[in-house]
Amino acid sequence: MPPKNYRPRVSDALLQEMLESSGAVLIEGAKWCGKTTSAEQIANTVIKLDDPARQEQNLLMARTSPGRLLMGTPPVLLDEWQLAPRLWDAVRFEVDQRNEFGQFILTGSAVPADMSQVHHSGAGRIARMLMRPMSLYESGESSGEISLASLFEGHHEIEAECGMELEMLSFLIARGGWPGAIDQPERVALRQARQYFDTIAHIDVSRADGIHRSASIATTLLRSYARLVGTQAKMTKIVEDIRANEITGISVDTVASYLEALRMIFVIEEAENWSPSLRTKALLRAAKTRYFTDPSIAAAAFGAGPQELIDDLPTMGYLFENMAVRDLRIYADALDGKVYHYLDRNGREVDTIIRLRNGRYGLVEIKLGGDLRSVDEGAANLIKFASLVNTDRSPAPSFMMVLTGLGQFAYRREDGVCVVPLGTLKP
Repeated sequence: MPPKNYRPRVSDALLQEMLESSGAVLIEGAKWCGKTTSAEQIANTVIKLDDPARQEQNLLMARTSPGRLLMGTPPVLLDEWQLAPRLWDAVRFEVDQRNEFGQFILTGSAVPADMSQVHHSGAGRIARMLMRPMSLYESGESSGEISLASLFEGHHEIEAECGMELEMLSFLIARGGWPGAIDQPERVALRQARQYFDTIAHIDVSRADGIHRSASIATTLLRSYARLVGTQAKMTKIVEDIRANEITGISVDTVASYLEALRMIFVIEEAENWSPSLRTKALLRAAKTRYFTDPSIAAAAFGAGPQELIDDLPTMGYLFENMAVRDLRIYADALDGKVYHYLDRNGREVDTIIRLRNGRYGLVEIKLGGDLRSVDEGAANLIKFASLVNTDRSPAPSFMMVLTGLGQFAYRREDGVCVVPLGTLKP
């Protein structure tokens, strides 16, 4: 049975919407991010293929009579479906036969299934939904007084108060958004983040595609990647960092292989560069911006707890940016949007652009501190960039926002820029 203390997820509503327009939904995402628990809130029938008491029988049925395994009141949740990849085709076939939406939910390990046994892509029958670790709003550490949706609707006269202190913010970065760590004592919560990191390096990076990889190299690579969070570091830069710090003989091809494995298991998630219509003809930088799916992975890579982050505020700033991007991605998904970065070859940069499918977008600068100097700097950059947008070909931004970690208040400046602490934001 689902836990009685289940914390609602922003993606719950999205899953419900997808079931109303698709025969089946595959929930993907990082290990431990809560995929199964979330699906159990909606499913009427739950089949756990890895249940030790029934695993042998379940796998036999999946091979010999998958249709019977799929019986039950829909939506039917097939948890750990990747243990029997042939279920994919069976689900696709059953969706066609029933010709009804909302029939199945598939969840499982972040490690990809062996799709060599699958004959159909599932296009048009099985929709995909990406789930991430918890945002601050979902974990209860954001008051949710400021709505991102309202900002898009033009409601910019905002006010709220945030009591986030440096010690709490550093803890939230190091703990991360893993559901199993929420509401746990600090020592237990931080240990879970470290255990997740160790599992990535020693097990999952090799399970991603069946290629054995060195835990030592994986650990070193993750540490280098953590040093480059929030940058557009090219592959050669990552290799240089690894060679300069720990492993001299590593090649670009090796690093590329490890990074692809980490993408496959949803450990890293880069931000694409946005291409707006500007009045100037600046060439975009091709490189994507480097982020982890959760900032706690970077903290664990450094072996850093809350106090170590406080002792190194520049590093904490980059990891706060990673946390802010995590939350903005979750909120953007709820609004049918996507998070981008902007950087051109003239050095003009905007930390985050949230673009909705309908073409509306918001500009966001991310600042760890909420002091006047930091906010002024972020606001000036946003206003300058907005002035370059060619409004004959693109709409003006729906809002401009400086998103802070330590700011006490949410408010609208006289220049129109909204200042919003992350601890007050919701979708």
